[in-house]
Amino acid sequence: MGFKPIANNASPFSAAGEERVSGRSHGRLSLSTLLLLAAALFLSACSSADKPAADEEVDVKSQTPVTITTIDQNAMTDYVEMNATSVFQQKNYVKANANGYIEVANAKPGQMVSKGTTLFTIKTKEAQSIGNSINILDTTFKFSGVNKIKASQHGYITQLNHQVGDYVQDGEQLAIISDESSFAFVLQVPYEYRALVKLGQDIPLTLPDGEKLTGHVASLMPAVDTLSQTQGVVLKVNSSHPIPENLTARAKLVKTAKQNTVSLPKQAVLANETQTEFWVMKLIKDTLAVKVPVTKGIETSDRVEILSPQFTAADRIVVTGNYGLSDTAKVKIVKP
Repeated sequence: MGFKPIANNASPFSAAGEERVSGRSHGRLSLSTLLLLAAALFLSACSSADKPAADEEVDVKSQTPVTITTIDQNAMTDYVEMNATSVFQQKNYVKANANGYIEVANAKPGQMVSKGTTLFTIKTKEAQSIGNSINILDTTFKFSGVNKIKASQHGYITQLNHQVGDYVQDGEQLAIISDESSFAFVLQVPYEYRALVKLGQDIPLTLPDGEKLTGHVASLMPAVDTLSQTQGVVLKVNSSHPIPENLTARAKLVKTAKQNTVSLPKQAVLANETQTEFWVMKLIKDTLAVKVPVTKGIETSDRVEILSPQFTAADRIVVTGNYGLSDTAKVKIVKP
């Protein structure tokens, strides 16, 4: 029985040896992988620990700064504003009483004159032609041909038509005196608001320079304007200084007056483009504002009555910074 020789590079343990070597190699790779995984988990944990602080910083930056207000329960009055124009209702026309020439004119535009004051002296045409001849012939005959024209009422000369030397005819207008006692403001009230005005009522007036006066309803015109359908209301005023004619003042008529109303500043009430929906932003937490639809009542220059819902004195409403806020918006309260 013969034996087959074994090659020099062959070993009966080569296969097993390779298997062992392969096993050790696999063991070293798995340990490296575990180390890498552990390092990755550690880094992930560190980054996770830093994330809440970063998120918190983002939340702070996303908050909208706002100021807040609360409801007001004082009385509210709704006014309607109209124009009132100053006028002299009575004008006196100064006229010539003879044909002749104006010798003296004591009238100037804007001058205040008293009743009985001589305004003009007219020398007749005949007296101007004859001169003093008649008086020379007969000294007992007192002929001057001079007529004096006096003011019939107190007032201001608002129009002057002639001066010294002018020739005028009998009945020709020389000047116009606006009767001081007839001064008043005339308020043109649309007839739909006629019920807001009563005889003897006091109506506040504001002049263009800010001066405030009280107008007393003295009379109502018996006719309305055909086109505008407005009725004239005469308001008498007491002023410490003269007021010019044709001055426009603002008059306030009380339309509605309510007691103990719930109201908010106008800037706290938001609306859509068509002004059909209204809402406010109400705080439910210090950092959260929600949209609350509201129903409006009367309005003044700076406040709006809230008919619904029923707010309480403890409710906090966003008054500035509310424009463009969405429902459940994050906010930050700041001092106004």
